[in-house]
Amino acid sequence: MPILSDLSDTLLAAGALAAALYCLVLSRRLRRFTDLERGVGGAVAILSAQVDDLTRALGRADGAARDSAAALAQASDRAEAAGRRLELMLAALHDLPQGDGPALPVFVRHPEAAGRRP
Repeated sequence: MPILSDLSDTLLAAGALAAALYCLVLSRRLRRFTDLERGVGGAVAILSAQVDDLTRALGRADGAARDSAAALAQASDRAEAAGRRLELMLAALHDLPQGDGPALPVFVRHPEAAGRRP
C-alpha cells in the first residue's frame, strides 16, 4: 500500500498547490479591483467627489432660482400697480370735456424762414 499512499500524498500536494495558486490569483484580482487609482475603488472615489460637486452646484442653483423668483414677484407686483395707475389715469381722461381746447404752442427755430417775424 505504499504506492497508494504515495499517490494520495502526491494528489493531496497537487491539490494544495492548485488551491494556493488559485488564492494567489484571486488575491491579485481583488487588489486590482479595489485599487484607488484604476479599479472600482477609484471609480467610486471619483463618483463620490462628483456627487459632492453636484450637490454644491444644486445648492447654488436653488439659491439663484429663489432669488430670481423673488425678483420676478417684485417686478410683477410693481407692474400690476403701474397697470392700476394707468387704468385710473385713463378713466380720468374720459372725464375731460371733448372739443377744441386751446392750441398747443408751436416752436419755430427760425421765424424768418417760416415767413413770420418775432
